[in-house]
Amino acid sequence: MPRKLQHRLAALCVALSSLGMAGVADARNIQERNFKFAFVNQKEHPQGMGAQRFAEIVEKKSGGKMKVKLFASGVLGGDAAVISSLQGGTVDLTMAIPGLLSGMAKEFSLFDLPFLFNNEKEADVVLDGPVGRKLLDKLPEKGLIGLTYFEHGFRNVTNSRRPVARMEDLQGLRLRVMQIPVMIDAFGALGANPSPLPLPEVYTALEQRAVDGQENPYSLVEASKYYEVQKYGSDTRHAFNPVVLLFSKKVWDRLSEDERMILRDAARETQPFQRAANRDVNARAAEFLKSKGMVLTEFSAQERERLRDKLKPVTDKYVRQIDPALTQELFSELGKVRGVAR
Repeated sequence: MPRKLQHRLAALCVALSSLGMAGVADARNIQERNFKFAFVNQKEHPQGMGAQRFAEIVEKKSGGKMKVKLFASGVLGGDAAVISSLQGGTVDLTMAIPGLLSGMAKEFSLFDLPFLFNNEKEADVVLDGPVGRKLLDKLPEKGLIGLTYFEHGFRNVTNSRRPVARMEDLQGLRLRVMQIPVMIDAFGALGANPSPLPLPEVYTALEQRAVDGQENPYSLVEASKYYEVQKYGSDTRHAFNPVVLLFSKKVWDRLSEDERMILRDAARETQPFQRAANRDVNARAAEFLKSKGMVLTEFSAQERERLRDKLKPVTDKYVRQIDPALTQELFSELGKVRGVAR
């Protein structure tokens, strides 16, 4: 074969190869997209940090075509309002604790049972396993897509009236609680006066003494500056909150499979980062709060057991409302990670 022809054929092969690669890239069905991601915590909170990382990954994986704009600190409304906006398709993404979804699928109330998890490892096993997946699978029929589980962490009580070192110290305290039935019932059973409020309203309620205290992980107490209006904290660790990363199904149904894959992959890649950030911030938050003048009281393991025993009727009430097979599967998974035969 003449050398000149060889060169021409080689050049043609390179050109065809380049066209083929371009064709593969162009075949990805990705359009210009702008998503609204609304959540009630601050950008500086570990949930905000997770949202920012998610947005960065989505933009990178889409070649800059898909952008996620963050609306932090409840500027688009409280949790319930934003979830409704997702169902209506006017907001695309949010993060919500499972209890806020229990009105749609009662099984989600399982994850808000008092003292369900002893540590983060137990939570990870259940959330990332079959039980966690089965709950996410219940969301599409409610107008939502569950992408993954982030976390909020173990909740602790703070207040402006007195130290809380014993169960009896909760008596009569007006405490802001999450707007979910199990937490309202739990603190009512402990003798407190539970006041369900959207998170964006909590600081003002504490400042004006409409409520004496609230219950949240110390990371949120730090990020929301509750230390300015709360004197006392107690590491009750009475509940562990996962956070569901939610997407609007109405919007999801309009996306291509390539676009959906980018969102799924971004959620999966963000999850370990967000959880690690949350655990790191919570580990350091107690010392920060002390530096701001809060008095933090140790809540002993014995007192936690007293709370657990006192709340057993509340736990039993909500367990009875849920499919026995699912609760058995959950407790079986917990038994395995704890090394307990069931």
